[in-house]
Amino acid sequence: MSETSLYAERPAIGVSACLLGHNVRYDGGHKRDRYIVEKLGKHMEFLPICPEAAIGLGVPRPTIHLVGDIQHPRLVGVSDPNRDVTDKMKQFALKQAQELNHISGYILKKNSPSCGMERVKVYTDTGQQCIRKGTGVFAGVLMQQHPLLPIEEEGRLNDSVLKENFVNRVYVYHRWRKLLSTQLTPASLITFHTEHKYLVMAHSQAAYQRLGKLVANLPEKRFATITDDYIQELMNTLKRRVTRKRHVNVLQHIMGYLKECISRDDKAELSASIESYRRGETPLIVPITLLRHYFRLHPDSYMSKQVYLQPHPDSLGLRNSI
Repeated sequence: MSETSLYAERPAIGVSACLLGHNVRYDGGHKRDRYIVEKLGKHMEFLPICPEAAIGLGVPRPTIHLVGDIQHPRLVGVSDPNRDVTDKMKQFALKQAQELNHISGYILKKNSPSCGMERVKVYTDTGQQCIRKGTGVFAGVLMQQHPLLPIEEEGRLNDSVLKENFVNRVYVYHRWRKLLSTQLTPASLITFHTEHKYLVMAHSQAAYQRLGKLVANLPEKRFATITDDYIQELMNTLKRRVTRKRHVNVLQHIMGYLKECISRDDKAELSASIESYRRGETPLIVPITLLRHYFRLHPDSYMSKQVYLQPHPDSLGLRNSI
């Protein structure tokens, strides 16, 4: 199946509007992110949101920051501490969260007192000192209301592993939402799990076994509960960074499906490619490309459905740098 047909349906994701080049920041400017706009924009539908502009703070506007308790800070004006927009922001965030059931991910603006996902400055009541342990008010509500939703900050997407991890999760969650739009059955859940087996194995062998046990026995009376447990376990597992060692383990497992099909020289070439990746000499895309080549020559109905071999569009180049 071609990449065009495989990824014809573009997942929708929320994005802090300033990252898309919208002039909505406090100074009237933007923080356009080239990778998000020019790369992800070719494959995903964007829903731009600026919480501060949305609650009527204006553009440009006086700056605001987080003050007080780390766990429950107030969102107040820097020059006018009496201007408290905490409750207004929370109300907007709750309303927005209810309207975002159709999205498959979210990219937030780092360090923002509204959108920052982590390590946001929280000042003391006197405003003289700060601790970088806060979460933006809008981001906090969003993550609380949508705990399974893949969420990242644009700054963390500079890390190649985290970037691929986030995009992986967006596409997995998109496929899950699509599955829920049909009539979810034990058979369709098993099919979904089967397609994602090696992707899960790359993140955690233990989670791979736990998820396998969950779908091994699906009594009708407990199906809804098991389904909830399954997707929670799956999305939490996919947050974990995948190490080179874990990728090698999965590559070797997949290679086993070719042992009766390819020649001794082809096996040696494939083994050398995996070993070269293990040593950090070549990126992951090299052994992946070889595996896909051999499976085109020697089709396998089970491996043809494995998401791990192409979890996202190749044109994103995500496996070229990990």
